[in-house]
Amino acid sequence: MTRIVVIGGGPAGYEAALVAAQLGAEVTVVERDGAGGACVLSDCVPSKTFIASANAVTAVRSAEMLGVSDGDLADAAVNIRAVHQRVKRLARAQSADINAKLVKAGIEVVAGTARLGEDTLGHTHQVVITPEGSGESYIVDADTVLLATGATPRILPNARPDGERILTWRQVYDLDELPEKLIVIGSGVTGAEFASAYLAMGVDVTLVSSRDRVMPHEDADAAMAIERVFRSRGMTILSNSRAEAVRRTRDGVVVELVDGRLIEGSHALMTVGSIPNTAGLGLEEYGVKLGRGGFVETDRVSRTNVAGIYAAGDCTGVLMLASVAAMQGRIAMWHSLGEAVTPLRLQIVAANVFTDPELATVGITQRDVDTGRVPARVVMLPLSGNPRAKMDAVEDGFVKLFCRPTTGTVIGGVVVAPKASELILPISLAVQHHLTVDQLAQTITIYPSLSGSLAEAGRQLMRYEFD
Repeated sequence: MTRIVVIGGGPAGYEAALVAAQLGAEVTVVERDGAGGACVLSDCVPSKTFIASANAVTAVRSAEMLGVSDGDLADAAVNIRAVHQRVKRLARAQSADINAKLVKAGIEVVAGTARLGEDTLGHTHQVVITPEGSGESYIVDADTVLLATGATPRILPNARPDGERILTWRQVYDLDELPEKLIVIGSGVTGAEFASAYLAMGVDVTLVSSRDRVMPHEDADAAMAIERVFRSRGMTILSNSRAEAVRRTRDGVVVELVDGRLIEGSHALMTVGSIPNTAGLGLEEYGVKLGRGGFVETDRVSRTNVAGIYAAGDCTGVLMLASVAAMQGRIAMWHSLGEAVTPLRLQIVAANVFTDPELATVGITQRDVDTGRVPARVVMLPLSGNPRAKMDAVEDGFVKLFCRPTTGTVIGGVVVAPKASELILPISLAVQHHLTVDQLAQTITIYPSLSGSLAEAGRQLMRYEFD
């Protein structure tokens, strides 16, 4: 029987373990914090639960636009303690569900830490496991080792979180009250999501962006649309600004920008990226190659440069999404255990930013088209012309579709809308299965529906004989 040790129990680790167990391997998962790892306990699941509460506030406060009001809706208040309790409760419940699934599959789950041992001759790898609360370690000889240790919030030297006023995104759920004036440092996906959520909850939010727009790595039209929404709702956005230091004052914080400006607030939220959890694993001593920033280098089937050692998830820096991490882990096990496997294809990965409105993308980008790297025809339809959007008082957002110039094959798309994470699926299916705009256009959609704009985009990109 093949012996597999998975170091890390997040999406990459537990999904890999389930695949390996299904294929008959003897599997051990070592996780320090609990099944699901940081993704479930402190990152993705908590943040999206938090955002769900923020969206509820938005829905209540906008109900009057739909003719619904009893006089109290506009004064809807946020019980932040109750919100945080729900966040933590759901995270623990999800972790428990994952743990139960692993145990049911016959997987050994060890609460503790692990690292690679000595590099010895043979076809197995030593893994040194240290159970939590025990000073005694033991060694397991594994045929395959999967590194799935995730990543940790990046800390700036002059802005060290204290868990009270200067915070990482993992610490916000311990606050007893909403911040009076929140300064969010970093305008990437995480910064934009939290800034959007706190703004919806009535917090005075200032977003410090080092670039000329928020979410600089996202579709420019989409990012600018969301930035316009942020500004219209009262958010202060400091573009082309970079934080030099964050200092705590008697009753708040002061953020010093590189140009010397001082920004005062009650709290500062640091969202300046992540660093991989690769230290202390014995990787360099074992000969596992690390790339820039300490991320584990892998190929498209999750192999490292050392035979039998695989890596998946945020510790690889490939694309920090739970969906990608899970697929990397599955691919690693399929490949390790001799199953036919398709290498990871990032071109078909859909991604979503959980702002309000949401931003979802898949396939090629507008930048690919503008630079000439990928020839494509493009159409962008604002949701303001969609009947369902009008009924639901949705005033912001659009659908964008890319296709091959000659064949009409769908090769990408962007959606800015409420629940864009759901609306992107038809475009993802089209991209993955090489559907054409004609096929999309000829699909009957619900009337009225936001998805009707997807079919309409297809119709506008159809090539007729008289063109």
